[in-house]
Amino acid sequence: MTGERQARMALSMIAEPNDPATGRVLNQVGGIETLRMIEDDQATVPGMNRADAIAWRERMQAGIAPGLARRVAQLQGGSIGTLIPSDAHWPVSLNDLGDRTPYLFWTRGSTSFLGGAVEDRVAISGARAASPYGTTVAAELAGELANQERVIVAGGSYGIEGAAHQAALAAGGSTVAVLASGLDRPYPAGHAEMLDRIGDLGLLVSEVPPGEVPTRYRFMARIRLLAALSGTTVIPEAGPRSMSLLVPTEARDLGRAVGAVPGPVTSAASAGTNGLIKRGVADVVTNAQEVTALLDKPEGPGRHRPDIGHQLDTPAPATSAPAGPHL
Repeated sequence: MTGERQARMALSMIAEPNDPATGRVLNQVGGIETLRMIEDDQATVPGMNRADAIAWRERMQAGIAPGLARRVAQLQGGSIGTLIPSDAHWPVSLNDLGDRTPYLFWTRGSTSFLGGAVEDRVAISGARAASPYGTTVAAELAGELANQERVIVAGGSYGIEGAAHQAALAAGGSTVAVLASGLDRPYPAGHAEMLDRIGDLGLLVSEVPPGEVPTRYRFMARIRLLAALSGTTVIPEAGPRSMSLLVPTEARDLGRAVGAVPGPVTSAASAGTNGLIKRGVADVVTNAQEVTALLDKPEGPGRHRPDIGHQLDTPAPATSAPAGPHL
């Protein structure tokens, strides 16, 4: 390894995303030194006692596959790029995640979409099995926001997220897809064409290196990125058990604005969004103007940081990572 970028590339191949223990070390000493501490059994790891350091080092070493340095070298200068905190377009809003800040982003497309103010970006998420009502509302919001030169951030999934991406592209606007897989293995496969267009006209990003497949843990880890990248999170439609309801949880914890679109009380697909509004977790939004107004709101549901995890009838995000993958 020759530099900080290469060290962080290697670290993403060793450690799973959203690993606070690894992130804590990385934030204190940087990527080069973090790798050295993983390899050196005698090194003192800051913030860890000896037992914790041994356990952390063993977990990290289990993720080191043969040929790691060669793989890092092979991925440099190809069609998939990287973005690290010292780069000009690194979204500083990610740093609000503290020890859960990504080690780096693997990228395809224009990283300038992440270089602006966090208020320039709006996350749209929601039900995968969305109703026509939900996809219509999502598309109208995304299209209007794209026309206002807001960057639409979503996860590329079926349903609400796909409708938001498609509408932003149709409006000639900017959109960023945050994937839970390697950028060379777009997921879901049914959205491969759309994601390819986003890579050409917008930006694809992922925490995990090329060749990796999505897992439930990686989907859960991605939730924090959608919230942290964006000044506002909007949920147009979601059922009461939808994983997308965790995005407002993260957004609220980060002090970001949250909006939800009300739906028919007879529709189970809107029970989650109606619940967000009822509990005061989200403001009601019905058009793009109301979404952008949230960004200027000095206080309210999206402008303080209460403990609301108990209010959402969904599983809490994972806070520790499993052993790193063998590549």
